[in-house]
Amino acid sequence: MTSVTDDLPLAADFPNATDADWRRLVDGVLKGAPFEKLVGRTYDGLRIEPLYPRAKGVAPVAGRAAAAPWQIMQRIDHPDAAAANAQALQDLENGATGLALVFAGANGARGFGLEPSAGAVAKALKDIHLDAGIGIELEIGPQSRMAAIHVAEYVKSNGLDPAACNIRFGLDPLAAGAVWGHSPYTWDEIVPAVTGGIKGLAALGFKGPFASADGRVIHDAGGSEVQELGFVLACGIAYLRAIEGAGIPLEAAQGMVYARLAADADQFLTMAKFRALRLLWVRIETACGLTPKPLFIAADTAWRMLTQRDPYVNMLRATIATFAAGLAGANAVTVLPHTLALGLPDPFARRVARNTQLLLLEESNLARVSDPAAGSGGIETLTAQLCEAAWTLFQESEKAGGAFAALQHGVFQSKVAATRKARDANIAKRRDVLTGASEFPNLHESDTAVLKATPVTLAPYGEQKYKFDALPPIRLAEPFEALRNKSDAALKARGARPKVFLANLGTPADFTARATFAKSFFEAGGIEALDSEGFADPAKLAAAFKASRAELACLCSSDKVYAEQADAAAKALQSAGSRHIYLAGRPTDTEAALRAAGVTGFIFAGADALATLQEAYRRMEQA
Repeated sequence: MTSVTDDLPLAADFPNATDADWRRLVDGVLKGAPFEKLVGRTYDGLRIEPLYPRAKGVAPVAGRAAAAPWQIMQRIDHPDAAAANAQALQDLENGATGLALVFAGANGARGFGLEPSAGAVAKALKDIHLDAGIGIELEIGPQSRMAAIHVAEYVKSNGLDPAACNIRFGLDPLAAGAVWGHSPYTWDEIVPAVTGGIKGLAALGFKGPFASADGRVIHDAGGSEVQELGFVLACGIAYLRAIEGAGIPLEAAQGMVYARLAADADQFLTMAKFRALRLLWVRIETACGLTPKPLFIAADTAWRMLTQRDPYVNMLRATIATFAAGLAGANAVTVLPHTLALGLPDPFARRVARNTQLLLLEESNLARVSDPAAGSGGIETLTAQLCEAAWTLFQESEKAGGAFAALQHGVFQSKVAATRKARDANIAKRRDVLTGASEFPNLHESDTAVLKATPVTLAPYGEQKYKFDALPPIRLAEPFEALRNKSDAALKARGARPKVFLANLGTPADFTARATFAKSFFEAGGIEALDSEGFADPAKLAAAFKASRAELACLCSSDKVYAEQADAAAKALQSAGSRHIYLAGRPTDTEAALRAAGVTGFIFAGADALATLQEAYRRMEQA
């Protein structure tokens, strides 16, 4: 291999850079602060260094074949089967290479989904050539479990060769039980039903895979990468054991199980997670005495990262997630349309979801290289760390008695709850930024179009005999969206939103930075920030506040100006009728004096913005 100096002789005049050289430069910038300040941590506590050397002696992770594109999956979830069929045909005509048939009651239905009847299946699949190489994935739940049989019957009744149809049947009672938090049956009672269905489908000639180990359950509930991987491993091995126990050779069972993972906007962690799952599954296959074969991994862009507010930012999040999953070797990717959190997506949202993948494949050529992250020090390290931690969690579930027993004992739920608590705290403090929701809100955004549709109503499924802690799906932006909804309700009822007057002191150079911060802070909760010119005269400040008719006031300026003017300004605002006065900046040794002058709270980076905004609404409601 030629070196850089061979191709660029000028480089020979410069000394080689070393880690020690870099550390000296870093120490100069840190100015005495500890180096640990530059070290990040995942929610699993995994260490992320600021710099990594190239990883040596590592081979690419075996997954999707080199230069083979992933399946471009498109959700078919319209409750009206005829409308769903029209959507499916349009998607296939415009670049989709697979369809995710989402039935009502499935974990990923998000409130909609196809009716799980034979008639609805026939209507939804009309004129779709299932044996023409397109991928079909079924998303079903216990209430819609018969959909798998109806699809199989449709294939046979139309004279199609089941072996020529690329159908993933998505049988996954473990995921349904985890989301619901209960099951009408024990695992020993569930296994015969699942394996009976698999044996029946295999006997008809379908090649599968049939059972899905769905990590989205953990991700949707706010869990971590390690927890998602551990859950997939636990479910995957449970299905393998069940299939083998039903008399199917393990070599045949190997291809009957596949996995689903969520891909989110954390590019590097998403890539490491997908790569880690492949390595972990190889470890399981090897332990079973099997010759490893690449596990089929389907990816969904993450539900929990979608926002109802400024939903167009969801396009960017989905693009990063698809980029990461594609580069990490996902075999199929489903992009959730950017308006899904608002309702049933319209044709524009569906087209954007489809074209996100087409652009990455056809214009960016992401599938041309197999495992391009191989050798990257950072991603290789993250992959190894995830493997180690996820295997430990998998062993814990095995000690509990397997996936179902682990759910009964709360093995996964307790860890997810702790992670979600930490995640919620970081979102409330805006350390985890949700653009358009917790940061950079737009109070004047227009309504976003979604389709009108009546969801399918399904009968309850079984008795809640065996109960355990549930893992219901959440969206991270929901607490801030609840405040925005309050603001919208006030606008509709009174013709005006709640308001905060930005009491800017001094010159623009003094107050602009903190006024900008305050505007984003309050408007994230739907409280409209009214800007003002800089004031030096307390009387003029008080008059401007009165004229604004705002319920709240926030002092904005530099620390120097605060020392000179904040006391008098706060008293003037209080005398003008402001019962709730904030100051943009951290409390200092003058806090007691400022509170005595009328300041009731401080807003600053790292403060609990959600709690402050919720308290602001309570105060306004009491006024």
